[in-house]
Amino acid sequence: MAAELFSTSIPQSDDEEVLEGKKSFIQLSGPDPSADRCNQHHLGQPGDDDDDREERCSWQAAHPTLRERNALMFNNEHMADVHFIVGPRGETQTVPAHKYVLAVGSSVFGAMFYGDLAEEQSEIHIPDVEPAAFLTLLKYMYSDEVELEEDNVLTTLYAAKKYIVPAVAKACVSFLETSLEAKNACVLLSQSRLFEEAELTQRCWEVIDAQAELALRSEGFCEIDRPTLEIILQRETLHVLELVVFQAVVNWAAAECRRQNLPVSPQNQRSVLGKALYLVRIPSMSLQEFANGPAQSELLTMSETHNIFLWFTATNKPHMDFPVAKRSGLLPQRCHRFQSSAYRSNQWRYRGRCDSIQFAVDRRIFIAGLGLYGSSGAKAEYSVKIELKRQGTTLAQKLTKFLSDGSSSTFPVWFEHPVQVEQDTFYTVSAVLDGLELSYFGQEGMTEVQCGKVTFQFQCSSDSTNGTGVQGGQIPELIFYC
Repeated sequence: MAAELFSTSIPQSDDEEVLEGKKSFIQLSGPDPSADRCNQHHLGQPGDDDDDREERCSWQAAHPTLRERNALMFNNEHMADVHFIVGPRGETQTVPAHKYVLAVGSSVFGAMFYGDLAEEQSEIHIPDVEPAAFLTLLKYMYSDEVELEEDNVLTTLYAAKKYIVPAVAKACVSFLETSLEAKNACVLLSQSRLFEEAELTQRCWEVIDAQAELALRSEGFCEIDRPTLEIILQRETLHVLELVVFQAVVNWAAAECRRQNLPVSPQNQRSVLGKALYLVRIPSMSLQEFANGPAQSELLTMSETHNIFLWFTATNKPHMDFPVAKRSGLLPQRCHRFQSSAYRSNQWRYRGRCDSIQFAVDRRIFIAGLGLYGSSGAKAEYSVKIELKRQGTTLAQKLTKFLSDGSSSTFPVWFEHPVQVEQDTFYTVSAVLDGLELSYFGQEGMTEVQCGKVTFQFQCSSDSTNGTGVQGGQIPELIFYC
């Protein structure tokens, strides 16, 4: 019923007025009580003058703007001249609408209702659109409001494309871009290619390239169609071990078998993969990775397994059906925030204290690790805990070791996975080192650094207890992908 489905995001001060107006002028079953009251007033009630009668009978007068009046008509039987039966059979929902409003909002509806081949039917079936998505689309046409949620944004995008409503499609794409992360990047890539949304496709590739392991291990990867699987496997810039690619392909094949109601077996997995299997760069793995992974998967034929072992070990290598070159991956970039470095006999000491700095960027990037200074005297090994936080919440941390060679060079320390960093928000990176007390430290620090297409801003962190700040100290570099 319309009363159950009606919702609006008219400002709070108008909400009660809108709802009361809706209740006062329309009832979905039985005679219209307001009409009876109007008739009674028209016949004349003691104490009522003509102005009072007109005001009581006019719901339009209670809502002075066109936007308010149109919003009241959304999903409303009052004056509806067309009904849509929306959704697949068995899950349909009837949606009342007004041809004029829809024709003004969509060229497709304009042609449907007022074109040379205009629909004469009072009911129109739309089995390929979800009811929630159709209501979201219609609400925009009646009120200029777009209300999106994670579970309806893709179906709404489909509806907006089908009925050529660019503003709703743009809102859907913006919503998807802000919610994009490794776990849904492959699914969104599939959808963005289907809908021919170039900007969203590019954003998906940025995430998949930089966070390939997380993307390929996600449940969403197993949900993509085979053409999207093939285009991902052809990607040169995937930053991931090829063994992870192979394992992801095996998982996708198992999911595809289940979708096709086939038993999950190596033979069926190979069958559903087709030529996609030959896009995995198996010969680029190490011998140990191959022996512990693909060689024991039963996905390869005995001949293929034999030839790949010869590829690893023989002088005269056999012809390969699989690509043999490693993926180029992504080239890490480094933002260096100091103009010089130095050391003194009594600095830079650690003793379990924290070196920390805050930074912000003007575009989305992926932080992969930190560059740190090492010993100022001789070769030395350091234990280090690095951490990335946003507003006090830890996004990534890693406890590891690195070896310095006594030079003023920086030494990279990597997070487990690159971390997506949004623009115009300050993040905190920290390092707690344990090792040789005397090390290099940075000087002449900069508050702003241009690094390729990215501008970094730095400010001091309250987490820093070892003297590191904007002007000097540790954490000379941020290592990132863009």
